[in-house]
Amino acid sequence: MIEKLEQHYGYLFEDDLIKEIAEVAIYKEFKANSTIIDIDSYLVSIPLIISGAIKVLREDKDGDDLVLYYIEKGDTCAMTLSCCMGATKSKIKAIAETDVTVLMIPKGKMSEWLSKYKSWQEYILQSYHSRLNEFIEAVDSIAFLNMNERLHKYLKDKAMVIGDDTLNVTHLQIANDLHTSRVVISRLLKALEKQSKIELHRNQIKILEL
Repeated sequence: MIEKLEQHYGYLFEDDLIKEIAEVAIYKEFKANSTIIDIDSYLVSIPLIISGAIKVLREDKDGDDLVLYYIEKGDTCAMTLSCCMGATKSKIKAIAETDVTVLMIPKGKMSEWLSKYKSWQEYILQSYHSRLNEFIEAVDSIAFLNMNERLHKYLKDKAMVIGDDTLNVTHLQIANDLHTSRVVISRLLKALEKQSKIELHRNQIKILEL
């Protein structure tokens, strides 16, 4: 485990912190599309992502989801940190976008390390800053972009997160992530294809403009 930590977090954390993480962390693997955190769950640990990507969603009163942002290798989730610190129920859902490996850190260690390690303090503050910026970007996207622009941005973001310009995704899955209907997504995808921004294949979309 120390080798994985040094590889992915060695440039961020002191050697002593790396050793402590290795002692207390629980290594977990999640398959793509599996739920990692659910709405209204109490969280007892925070994730450090070793590999893969996770999408963070908000659920409305009807049970429909809206993608807020993605977290990737080297990241943690600011919403998880807030829930752990406040001992409150989760307001978000986290789904594995790809196969994911994470190290789960007991929440008690988070506050202890904030005063003990400057690198951990900087990491947590940077995580809050990054997630806040992404959340603002998500709000701006909903408020100021039309659905065609939102869809194109969603496809490009998804491609960058998984590191592949070909997405294996259905129109219904996209519609659920963007909180709209499959019919609307299918129509807009065809429009993007006519603009030579994407290529449509059966359950696959190739992004031509990244």
